Parts: sequence; structure tokens; C-alpha cells
Amino acid sequence: MYKVMSATLLAAGLLATPLPPHSSAAFAQQSSTSEKTATKKELSAGQLAARERQKKCAVEWKETKTAGKTEKGVNWPKFWSDCNKRLKAAAK
Repeated sequence: MYKVMSATLLAAGLLATPLPPHSSAAFAQQSSTSEKTATKKELSAGQLAARERQKKCAVEWKETKTAGKTEKGVNWPKFWSDCNKRLKAAAK
């Protein structure tokens, strides 16, 4: 009984305690947004090339899906893997 009563009083006390002004959601969102932009790094040549390949494969995937020419059981991850390998090999 003592433990239940103590837990109840502790919970009530925590609920009644005002939050400090810096813990508001707006402050948290603002600081996380500024941290993300402050730590952004330049992409390497390999990362840029991978993004370009992914964009090209996405266009191929959409065209293939729209035309109904996808093989049974092939989904985007499988298509992306095959397409990425093919584009990498062609670039060499």
C-alpha cells in the first residue's frame, strides 16, 4: 500500500511541476533543424553518382511498371539492385 501511494504522489508531483521554458516543442524543433543544416557535408563523387543512378533506375522502374513489363515477383529493391549493377558496369 505504501509503494502504491508513494508512486501516486510522485506522479502527481511530476505532473504539477512546470516545465522549463527551453523544453518547449518549438525550441526543440528549431534547434534540431539548425543542427541538421549546420552539419551538412558535401557529397562525395561516389555518392553523387549513386544518386544519379538511383534517379535513372527510378525512371526505368516507373516506365516498366506502367507498361506492365515487370517480371513476376520483382519489386523495387530487386529492380534497383539489378539496374544499379548494370549502370555501374556500363560506366566503367
